Amino acid sequence: MLLRMSTLFVRTLREDPADAEVASHRLLVRAGYIRRAAPGIYTWLPLGLRVLGKVEAVVREEMAAAGAQEVHFPALLPREPYEATGRWTEYGPNIFRLKDRKGNDYLLAPTHEEMFTLLVKDLYSSYKDLPLTIFQIQTKYRDEARPRAGLIRGREFVMKDAYSFDVDDAGLDASYDAQRQAYQRVFDRLGLEYVIVAATSGAMGGSRSEEFLTPTAIGEDTFVRSAGGYAANVEAVTTVVPDALPYDDAPAAHVEDTPDTPTIDSLVALANERFARPDRAWTAADTLKNVVLALVHPTGERELVVVGLPGDREVDLKRFEAAVAPAEVEAAGDADFAAHPELVRGYIGPAVLGPNAPVADGAERTAVRYLLDPRVVPGTRWITGANVPGRHVFDLVAGRDFTADGTVEAAEVRAGDPAPDGSGPLELARGIEIGHIFALGRKYAQALGLTVLDQNGKAQVVTMGSYGIGVTRVLAALAEAHHDEKGLAWPAHVAPAHVHVVATGKDAAVFTAAEDIARALADRGVEVLYDDRPKVSPGVKFADAELFGVPLVVVVGRGLADGVVEVRPRVGGESVQVPVADVVDEVAARVSALLTGSANAQA
Repeated sequence: MLLRMSTLFVRTLREDPADAEVASHRLLVRAGYIRRAAPGIYTWLPLGLRVLGKVEAVVREEMAAAGAQEVHFPALLPREPYEATGRWTEYGPNIFRLKDRKGNDYLLAPTHEEMFTLLVKDLYSSYKDLPLTIFQIQTKYRDEARPRAGLIRGREFVMKDAYSFDVDDAGLDASYDAQRQAYQRVFDRLGLEYVIVAATSGAMGGSRSEEFLTPTAIGEDTFVRSAGGYAANVEAVTTVVPDALPYDDAPAAHVEDTPDTPTIDSLVALANERFARPDRAWTAADTLKNVVLALVHPTGERELVVVGLPGDREVDLKRFEAAVAPAEVEAAGDADFAAHPELVRGYIGPAVLGPNAPVADGAERTAVRYLLDPRVVPGTRWITGANVPGRHVFDLVAGRDFTADGTVEAAEVRAGDPAPDGSGPLELARGIEIGHIFALGRKYAQALGLTVLDQNGKAQVVTMGSYGIGVTRVLAALAEAHHDEKGLAWPAHVAPAHVHVVATGKDAAVFTAAEDIARALADRGVEVLYDDRPKVSPGVKFADAELFGVPLVVVVGRGLADGVVEVRPRVGGESVQVPVADVVDEVAARVSALLTGSANAQA
C-alpha cells in the first residue's frame, strides 16, 4: 500500500499543544494522528486510525483464538436495564444522561454489562448453549471530572469488552483463565511490558479481579510488587495486621494541655518536650490521626466519615474510594464542620465518634461514622485529640477506651511495607491500566433474570465474567514506550507504514527514482508512506519523518548521482548507503525481519 504525503490528510505541528502533559499526548497531536475536539475528546486522523486499526486487529485475532465471538452494541442505551441493576444511580455524575423528544431517559454507554446480559437472555435458555464468550470493540463515554493526558484519560474512548457466560463456577474459572491467557498474548504481540496485579472489584462486583498495567512513570495507577512474586494495585493491598496487645498494666488515659498543636509534628514536638518518657522518644507513629472525609453517595446524600490511622501515615484517597465505592470522596468543608460542632479541627478524638459518642436516653444515634486503620488493634496505646482546643489524650488504649464502627484500608502503602502474603517487602511503581478482568459471578444475571435450564430442567442463574482492554489507552501506552525527543518511534507491527520514502531536492530524477522505489516496495506488500511533496525543504521532510515514527526511512537525494540511496532506521541503528538496484530487496528484507522479530518476541 502506498500513502502519498502530497495528498495525505495531515498537518504536523512544530510546537507542543498547550494542554499536553505527557509525551504520547504531545506527539500524537503534533504528528497529526489525533486532534482535540473538546476536553477529553479527540478526532482520529488517517495515520492515527491506521495504528488504531492494527491494535484492534491484534485484539480481534486473540479474542477469536480464545473462542470469543464478536458483536456490536449501540452506544446510546435506554435507562431501564441500568435502573434494574442500580447503576443508573450508582454511576452518579460519571455518565452522560439525556432524554429523547418524548422525554425518555437514555445514556451514552460507559460499559455494556447489562446489554450483553439481556442479549444472551433473549437468545439462550439451555445449559447446552453454554459456555459462551462474546465481545465487542466499541466507543465508550464517561463524564470524567478531570480528563487528562490525552488518550490516557478521556471522556470518549475505544474499549474491547468481552463477557463469558457459564452454568457454574467451574465454568467461570475456565473462561476467566482463557481470557487471562488471551490478554497475555495480546500484550506480548503488541510488545507492551505489563504486570498482572490483584485489583479491587469496586462497583463492578465479583469474586476476583486483576489488572494489566504497563509500567511507566506517568501512569495514574500505583501498584506494588515484592521479590517473592506478590503484585497488586495499591487499592487492593491489605494491611498485615499486628497481633493484639495485652493492656492490663496500661495506665489510665489522661488528658493533657497541649496548646498550639493542631498538627502531628507540633504535637510530637510538644510531647517530647513536656511529657518525655524514659524508654524512647515520642514519634508520629504514636499518635492517632483522625481525618474527616465526606462521602457523596450516588443519590446525592452526603455523609461524614472519620478515618483513624497512625499519625505517620496519610490517607490515600484512591484506596479509600475503592473501599467505599460507588460513593465519591471529598475533604470535609467548613459547612460539614459547622454541622458537627463536636468535631474540633486539629483536636478530634474517638470519644465523639461512632460507637463511642454519647447518646442521650431515648435519642437516636447520630454520631459520625468512625473507621480505623487495621493497625489500630486492641491494646495499642495512642496520643489523640481530646475534642477540646489545645488538649490531647495520652495512653488512650484501643479496645479498652474506644472502639469503631469498623476498619478500612485507607492508609497510604509505603515502600518497605510487608507483602500480605509474606513474600517480602513491597516496592512501589506506577503504571497505566491497559486491561482489567473480573469474575463477576451472578450479580448482573440475577438482577436481569438471566437463567438457563440445567440437565434436570431446573432454572439456574448464569455466572458471568467481564474482560476489558482499553484500546485507545493501549495506543497511548505504545506511544509512551516508543518515542524519543524527536518524535514517535513505532514498532513495525503497529506503525502506520513500514517504510517512509523521502524524496529530497528539486531534481526530477530524484522524484522518479523515489516513485519507482516506493511502488516496487508496495508491490512487495510493504506499506509505504512516500513524501512526494515537490516544494518542501529536506529539513521539513526529515523532521516530519522523525515525528511520524515509521520504523525505516529511505532517503533518495544527492547520493542518487552516485547510484545510491540512504536507508536509516528511525531508531537504534546506523544509516547505510545502498545501491539503487538493491534497495528494494534490502528494504523488503529489513521489513520482513522487523515483522518476524515482532512475531518471535511474541512466541
